Amino acid sequence: MKNMLKDAAILFAITLIAGALLGVVYQVTKEPIEKQEALAMENACREVFPQADSFCSLEGFDEKAALQILTEGGYTQQSVEDCQEALAPDGSVEGYVITMNTHEGYGGDIRFTMGVTADGTLNGISLLEISETPGLGMRAQEVLVPQFANRTVYPFVYVKTGAAAENEIDAISGATITTNAVTNGVNAGLCYFQQAFGVTQEEGAENGE
Repeated sequence: MKNMLKDAAILFAITLIAGALLGVVYQVTKEPIEKQEALAMENACREVFPQADSFCSLEGFDEKAALQILTEGGYTQQSVEDCQEALAPDGSVEGYVITMNTHEGYGGDIRFTMGVTADGTLNGISLLEISETPGLGMRAQEVLVPQFANRTVYPFVYVKTGAAAENEIDAISGATITTNAVTNGVNAGLCYFQQAFGVTQEEGAENGE
């Protein structure tokens, strides 16, 4: 019994010390991690809205209300995580940077930002998090991202035989799940933009796959 109590005391001391060390490490690394995350988001905003002077969180943004908009629009596998105003030097709003999460990816969630000007032009998208198949879905950066730059139509559709219409996106060969996830995510973001800010894009033809 004496040895058991001794061993228990030793284990308790080890656990206490380990917990304290983990707490110290967390406090030391918390601020640098937050700074890196903020910098990554700033860069993503700059990438999709380079003409903006600065960015600030949209006052009154409600993630639950945004989810309701998407649900009513038929986008049940997407969510709006954040929305920021893109500001001109004089403080006027030039547009918005919307952070989207689409849950239809082959390897999990795909998170990205999208910049939309006040008149409804999609500046482009910037991938924040993607874990698709190497050589297939992971080609989203090189294949899909450039295709969403400077577009004014909605909704987008993807095709496998070469995009011909303004609202068509060339699918990644062998990775239609990834293509579908990103396309639906962008459409969901534009749906939110239209409903939240009362601006509609040009209607694209529904061409399907």
